[in-house]
Amino acid sequence: MKLAIPYGKTQFELILPDDADVTLMEPHETPPLPDPQKSVQEALDSMDWSRFVGTRSAAIAINDKTRPVPHETLLPPLLERLESIGIPRERITLIIATGSHAPMRPDEFTLILPPAILAHYRVISHNADDVDHIVRLGLTRFRSVISVNEAFFTANLKIVVGNIEPHQFAGFSGGVKSAVIGLAGWDTINHNHQMMTHPDAVLGRYDENPIRQDIEDMGKVVGVQVALNVVMNRQRQIVRVLCGDPRSVMRAAIPLVRQVYELPVDRPFDIVIASPGGHPKDLNIYQAQKALGHAAQVSREGGGIILVAACPEGSGSKKYEDWLSTLPPEHRSHAGVIALFKAQGYRVGPHKAFQIARDSIHRRVIWVSDLPNPEFFLMESAPTLGSALTRLYPDCGKRIGVIPYANATIPRLNVE
Repeated sequence: MKLAIPYGKTQFELILPDDADVTLMEPHETPPLPDPQKSVQEALDSMDWSRFVGTRSAAIAINDKTRPVPHETLLPPLLERLESIGIPRERITLIIATGSHAPMRPDEFTLILPPAILAHYRVISHNADDVDHIVRLGLTRFRSVISVNEAFFTANLKIVVGNIEPHQFAGFSGGVKSAVIGLAGWDTINHNHQMMTHPDAVLGRYDENPIRQDIEDMGKVVGVQVALNVVMNRQRQIVRVLCGDPRSVMRAAIPLVRQVYELPVDRPFDIVIASPGGHPKDLNIYQAQKALGHAAQVSREGGGIILVAACPEGSGSKKYEDWLSTLPPEHRSHAGVIALFKAQGYRVGPHKAFQIARDSIHRRVIWVSDLPNPEFFLMESAPTLGSALTRLYPDCGKRIGVIPYANATIPRLNVE
């Protein structure tokens, strides 16, 4: 059996053994919208914009380079709509929601925004370390500090633009998350994300998920009025556009996201071969780890996982690297990382080391990447996908699951 696995902006090809029992887990084929531009206009038309007439300013939270959001399709009609209700261009700010990621440099803005937008609108990148430009607004019922970018909070009309897809511990991305996590300070991100060990803070769960409901609480306090979100298929084509109240947008989108990305598995696999889905999902370890987390859900203990992720930008987190660089020798193992992380308490950055260790400690995980120093990250690595499989097959077993778009796939293990 011959398969193609996404890797950066290209792919790996792999011929699997004839005697292997292979299950290919790809998102369901979903046709794209025939006219995405028309659908964006219709979504905008579905909302009553008259209530915002006379609004003096607007801020739009947009996703950074790690999210494949079709800004070139969504933003021009949205900006035109804002101007049509009387908000001048100079009073509209687009803020790149980086959250715990590194701020984007101005010379990188062209990676996510069309030149015409950059030429006519103010665009800034959020920086979670810039405490002088982050406001604090109290606590949620989950005791998370509510902190948000000052430029976003002080705008009269607050809008989020992004895509809705599965998320490893928030359940689903999208909605107000782009603003209240993407534009938050470290205290907010740390407290919200520390709930990832809660049994309901899992992939594909929304109403019972404390992390997601904490996010929704923040959105109310911050005052996010409008979400313009899309659901995309595995080819990153738009299959639905939604615009309106952020929570209503989430509730309308989630059933479709499940329909596209949720796949049943009757029992765990001996070996899982997973890719985050290629660029930009495998830009760095920070993003690629999500594929490992999803793959581990359907990988048996004692089995193996091969993670195929280019990671051209390395770790993606200085806090993660700094923490690893100070690990005492006795903690330079998966068990040691888990023990030290729990002893020190939750912190964003080191949490990536914990997540990787958690999913690797009971399995043999091999990374196929462009990382020059995988041993620093406590990773077993292989130069090619074929050589990685040779190390695991058939000793781990012959039942293989292949998840080419693991970051977006919800593997649902059927438990009797």
